[in-house]
This record gives sequence, structure tokens and C-alpha cells, in this order.
Amino acid sequence: MNMKQIEGGVTAPKGFEAAAAAAGIKYENRTDMALIYSKTPCSAAGTFTTNLVKAAPVKWDAGVVKNGGSVHAVIVNSGIANACTGQEGYGYCMETAEAAANALKIPAENVLVASTGVIGMQLPMERIKSGIQLLAASKNAQIESGTAAARAIMTTDTEKKEIAVRFELGGKEVTIGGMCKGSGMIHPNMCTMLAFLTTDAAISREMLQKALSADVKDTYNMISVDGDTSTNDTALLLANGLAGNPQITEENEDYHTFLKALNMVNTYLARKMAGDGEGATALFTVKVIHAETKEQAAVLAKSVITSSLTKAAIFGHDANWGRILCAMGYSGAQFDPEKVDLTFESAAGSMKIIADGVALDYSETEATRILSEEEVIVIADIKMGNAEATAWGCDLTYDYVKINADYRS
Repeated sequence: MNMKQIEGGVTAPKGFEAAAAAAGIKYENRTDMALIYSKTPCSAAGTFTTNLVKAAPVKWDAGVVKNGGSVHAVIVNSGIANACTGQEGYGYCMETAEAAANALKIPAENVLVASTGVIGMQLPMERIKSGIQLLAASKNAQIESGTAAARAIMTTDTEKKEIAVRFELGGKEVTIGGMCKGSGMIHPNMCTMLAFLTTDAAISREMLQKALSADVKDTYNMISVDGDTSTNDTALLLANGLAGNPQITEENEDYHTFLKALNMVNTYLARKMAGDGEGATALFTVKVIHAETKEQAAVLAKSVITSSLTKAAIFGHDANWGRILCAMGYSGAQFDPEKVDLTFESAAGSMKIIADGVALDYSETEATRILSEEEVIVIADIKMGNAEATAWGCDLTYDYVKINADYRS
């Protein structure tokens, strides 16, 4: 059976349930809490922010995951990040886990928590606890419940982000589902803002962690909206084994198939976040080809998608290729500028604009037409080897400043 995308998100794999609730944490007239629940305890893997300022939920979850504890449920709130909240904030993680444990009849140490929103405010625990009661009462395995959960975790996101992929392992049908949120303060180092992945695959905790850690390097770590690495970055992957495939305990063929499906899910979610960057009008993709090493290609590609001048040019549909070459030049990676070819691509066509570091005779009007699509791709050929890497970003618009100038008010 081929790998195929199916309808749904976190509730698509067997045994997973979800719910959303309006707890009134910061937003009015919209859901702001979500639950992911597995009928049986799960193996869990996670990657977390490399920012030295780590939110309380990151510390809580990292402790559970690193100690190898089983995970039965995840409680997420939007509106308040529970970051820079000291011991009180960490205590609220424990209170949240305990409230969920009571409502769901599971051990508190099997509950993960996640928060997103404003930094520095304490969680309104009475509202959180009321929200947990609503979540526990309404959870179910329907596709719509997964979608509702994906909507509830949004902050400045303009759309929910979810996907599910079905494939075969050891003759059994296996599914990976996922949802994420992220629109601003996106420049991950280890993982993204918030991503929650579920699977019914039978796989050991060690191999689950190995798969997630390997894949974030090519997916979430290759996106940037604004160069700001969040305090709350968390990617969690839960596996309950209910698909009944032979358990993956080593890097065999089944492991590589699982990794391929996981990459499909994470790439989709990463691209969705980059394209939904705050105020963005375009997904900006940069592919560096014929590099000496993958690391070199990744450094160059990320340097271009994080360049404010390049991002502004993409917003203006301006083929200002000098900014791209400039961003490659200060990236720290070594290459020969006089051997670089640059090509602009989109649904409107493809056009090589420089060859061996020098501009070709191209039409600015045609270039603008190509740069006016919803996804704009730059291909940089550095002619040094056979390695390549792709990074995803977005354009820099007036609205990005507006959204972030008055985010708290």
C-alpha cells in the first residue's frame, strides 16, 4: 500500500480522541483549549526549544519525555504562554496535569501540557480547570474533534493546520496524524512552536525519539518566519501501538518506512506554518542544489529565507537577486559567488536570472509575474557537489509589524 494523505489529523490513528473547549483564557467567543487522549498509554518522543528562556510547559514535558514515562493525554491552551512565570508557573503545569488526571482517571505523570500566547502572564487556573472538565466530557474519536482541537490551539494563525497519512507496516495499516500552530516567533532550533503528532504504530520509545529528532532537522528546523526562536517550541510524538504491526525496535525497513511517513507529515505542517507567517502573502521556498554537504546547503538556504531585505523584495514581487546573493555571502558557508546560478520559479513559470554570478538579460515584467504567486521558489545552484537542502519562509509585509506592534493589547 502506498503512502497516502487522508482526511483528518490527530484522531485519524486508532485509539486517539480529541476535544476543544472555550475556557475564556484570553480570547472571547472562540475555543482556546484542546485535548489529545489515547485509550491506552503511549510511548512518547519530544523535541524542545533551544532558547535558554524555556516556558514552564517545556520544562514539564521535557522531564516526562526524558524519564521515559508513558503519556496518556496532552492538554494545550492558547492565549497565555506560561513563560517567564517562575515557580508559580511551573506549579500550574502540575495543577493542570492533576486536574486532567482526575477528570480522565489517569496518573498525573502521564499528562503532558503545552501553552502558547503572551509571555509573562500567569494562567487563570480556575478557567483552565473548568476547561479540562469540558474537554474530558466532550472528547471523542471523530475527525471533526481533531479539527476542532487544531483550531483551538491557534493564536495569530489564520487557519488550522492538520494532516494524516496512511501506510503499511508489517502487513498492518498504520496511520500518523498531526496538528500544529505557528505564525509568528517562528525560527525553530530543534522544533517548532507547537506540533502534536499521533500514531498507532508499534515502535519503541528509543526508535520513536530517534525518528523525531532526525526528522525535525529537515522540516521544522528549516522554516523561519521572523528569526525569533520561541520560548515554547515543542514537538511531541505519541505512539500507542494499536495498529498491531511488529514492534519497530531497530533501524530496519519498517523504521525507514515510518520515517518517510513522519517526514511527509512534518514537511506538510512546516510548510503550512511558513506560508501562514504573520501577515504573509506568499510561501517563500529556497532550494540550494549541488552543494558539497547537506549542512552547507542548509546554512545557505536558511540565510536567504531569514533575510529581511529578501523577504521584503518577495512581498514587492521584485526580482532583486542581489539580496539573495548577499544573504548567501554572509551565511558563514563557503562557496564561489562567481559560479552561482539563480532561478526563480512559481506556478506562473520558471526563469534563470543569473548564471555564474552575473545577471542574464531577463524581463523584469516576466520576473514580477513569476514572483506574484502564492508560493515563490528560488533555486540556487552552487556547483560544488551533489548535496541539497530546502528551507521555507514567507514574505515580510506591513501587516507583520501591525500584528506584532499591538499583540498584547
